[in-house]
Amino acid sequence: MIGKFRLGLKLKMSLLLALLLVFTVTCLSVLVLSGIRENERTMLEQYFIQLAEAANLKVREDYLTGGRISPEQFMKQTGQRLAVDLGAQSGMAVTLYTLDGSFAGTSLPFQHPANVQDALQYTQQGQSAYITEGDQMLFLAPLYNYEQRLGTVQFHTSLAAKNAFYAKIRQLFLFAGAIVLGVGFLIGYVYVRRQVNVIDRLNRATSKIGQGDYLSAPSVVRKDELGELAQGIYEMSSSISSSVGALHEEKQKLLETVEQLRELEQQQKQFIGNISHELKTPLTSIIANADLLTMYSDDPALLDDAGRRIHLEAQRLNGLVEKALQLSAMDIYEFETQAEVVPLLPLLEEAVARLQGKADSCKVTIHTSLFEGEVWADPENMMHIMLNLLDNAIKYNCPGGQVHLLNYIATSVDGAQRMIIEVADTGIGIPLEAVSRIFDPFYTVSRDRSRASGGTGLGLALVRDLTEKQGGTVQLVETGPDGSRLRVELLLNNTLHNEVRNE
Repeated sequence: MIGKFRLGLKLKMSLLLALLLVFTVTCLSVLVLSGIRENERTMLEQYFIQLAEAANLKVREDYLTGGRISPEQFMKQTGQRLAVDLGAQSGMAVTLYTLDGSFAGTSLPFQHPANVQDALQYTQQGQSAYITEGDQMLFLAPLYNYEQRLGTVQFHTSLAAKNAFYAKIRQLFLFAGAIVLGVGFLIGYVYVRRQVNVIDRLNRATSKIGQGDYLSAPSVVRKDELGELAQGIYEMSSSISSSVGALHEEKQKLLETVEQLRELEQQQKQFIGNISHELKTPLTSIIANADLLTMYSDDPALLDDAGRRIHLEAQRLNGLVEKALQLSAMDIYEFETQAEVVPLLPLLEEAVARLQGKADSCKVTIHTSLFEGEVWADPENMMHIMLNLLDNAIKYNCPGGQVHLLNYIATSVDGAQRMIIEVADTGIGIPLEAVSRIFDPFYTVSRDRSRASGGTGLGLALVRDLTEKQGGTVQLVETGPDGSRLRVELLLNNTLHNEVRNE
């Protein structure tokens, strides 16, 4: 089996170092050679400018002393002589041209066969021009008599010596660069090898830690970043060693937590037993009163009292079972909501009528302020909501107390209109510490209060769940020693609310 080729850190760093050296030497060579060439070009340009200024001075002097003739005649008559004089003065081959670019004279035995027409066009515009052909270079500059152009002067020089010098310098750079590259690569490779060996030692140390063999001392002692890394690995090893012991302690705590969860499960079972006890209490009362009916069938007062008690306990049992079953069904199954247009006024009046008898027996007066309106909701769920709210307002009221039921339309912050239903009572209110939990399932403000009223903490949880299924909200608006007020917000029946989500 052929393993995959592994490009180690040593080779990677060596290649990177070689590339950096090649790049550095190459850039340095290019910059230096470019600087030399640019310097040579600048110096040559300045030299030619000086020659052109000297040539201008010479030609201007001859033109001014030669009489009043045109520049063309002057260049044709004196061009050859001036070319020879300027060549002797500058030490270069010189050629002169007239204003129209015609040949006027040269210091050479023959004219240099170069095409200078494009360059002459530049000089006719008052600019200098260069022409380079191999090792030969021509420099053309305009000649002036102050602001009057007389013609063009051409200097001819050889670049062979400069090109040879440039080539020699380039060879020296190549040779020096090769030496620097070789020596630098060798030194860098040795250095990289030493660093990689240190990294290997650190790697072996981390492998030992991974196998559970913790370090007793740093694997590398250095005064640099690798030394700091080695110290960090050693401290990590010590920390892991300590953490392993802590993990054993956490494991023990986890086992204790599992035991606590088992106890919690036992408490839940006990809670179910308590619910069963709540169900058993009214059943026992019903059975006892039924026995009284059989035993004392000739006592009208006792029969009436037993019948009334059986009726009350049956209502209490029915309410408890209904609430528990509905809440359980909504937690376990998808409780479907069949939304439709619900006229609100008759529904509210029906809810009040159902609880009027209980209100009379509790000596509580129900006041209503209702008006027509339609909501988009499930009518059965709406009835459960209102019966629970009114039932709570009656149960937890005071003898001679009052319950206020009203509805109105309000506009929310987003501009949508909602139907508001409020149920207020004049009871003892809800303690502040219990306000945030009154809608939790099976939560009761106090055990004594719940047993006295037959409450199980299911009513308001059922109200919240059913209200949200209508696309509405329920909240405790205010509570205190003078009573409590709950508010239900529902969707109005309009084209913007065609569906209510099913949950």
